[in-house]
Amino acid sequence: MHNQRFAVVLGASGEIGQAICHNLAALGWSLYIHFNESELEAENLQVTLSKQFPELSFKVVQADFSRSDGAKVLVEQLTDVHAVIVANGQPMYKLLSETTTADMDALWKVHVQNPAQFIGLISSKLRLSNPSYIVFIGSIWGNTGAAGEVMYSAVKGAQHAFVKAYAKEAAYSGVRVNAVAPGWIETRMNDLIPEDERQMIVDEIPLMKVGTPKNVADAVEFLLSGKADYMTGEIVKVNGGWYI
Repeated sequence: MHNQRFAVVLGASGEIGQAICHNLAALGWSLYIHFNESELEAENLQVTLSKQFPELSFKVVQADFSRSDGAKVLVEQLTDVHAVIVANGQPMYKLLSETTTADMDALWKVHVQNPAQFIGLISSKLRLSNPSYIVFIGSIWGNTGAAGEVMYSAVKGAQHAFVKAYAKEAAYSGVRVNAVAPGWIETRMNDLIPEDERQMIVDEIPLMKVGTPKNVADAVEFLLSGKADYMTGEIVKVNGGWYI
């Protein structure tokens, strides 16, 4: 039990988060399965992984990162931590002229403020293990920006900037800090997009298809596998060549 490596997966109840959990468990990681509202999905994931990997530990934890105390609430539920995967988030499809200060505040807390505060609070635990890992699930829009998603693009860009800066600050203690920046990933969030619009996007992607949560999870797995330990501060694009 004491030799187990624990990763915290923020947003583990989402489709990308669940795929990440499955890959990391197969790699030998015990997990803290974080959720905000989707308790049933988190508990079902815990049951599934516990049956498949009985030698590992899977603990469900809850914290609302839209609240100012979200990071502190989560830290209080943890003991050993050797990796953090920031896969939580919320979309925002609005013109800038229609985006309220409340919208902006919520995006900032969920994507930047609470993840950064959480990492700061948990950093002493990460330093006990060399190597240890932090991986953000950023976005193609953090690299290039998107009309109609200006503030979402802004907070994803902030995540990417955090990764580059904190990678330098944490390197001396053996913490590798990277991000995965997905393009179009097939999740329930995209179900409402009309077929003609979907096809227009696919036509813009050089590989001529959208990605899957497993594609993102595979990149995260690589970064935590030990095979990427000379990488830090990188934003790994997983977008089919949509933005290069």
